[in-house]
Amino acid sequence: MTDEERLIWSVLRNRKFHGLKFLRQHPIVYQVDGNKPLYFIADFYCAEKKLVVEVDGRIHDFQKGYDTNRDEILRYNDLHILRIRNEECKNMKQVLKRIEQFL
Repeated sequence: MTDEERLIWSVLRNRKFHGLKFLRQHPIVYQVDGNKPLYFIADFYCAEKKLVVEVDGRIHDFQKGYDTNRDEILRYNDLHILRIRNEECKNMKQVLKRIEQFL
């Protein structure tokens, strides 16, 4: 986990955030090809709200097409995606407010 992910996880874990269960590094299966499941790993996932929270570092500046395609697949599977940039984690109060608004 990155420092930013650790910071967010410290607030989301153990139902600390509005009593919701969040999972960390959770596989989201979006298709099964024969016996092989195709999946993405979500940084954080809340099944109750069908919410995927992604914490984006600098690598995401170079993979925008991949991220856009991934988000489309997840939305097609009725999931909501919230992307949080690493820089935003400097203001954790604002990050939590964004997650609340998504819920």
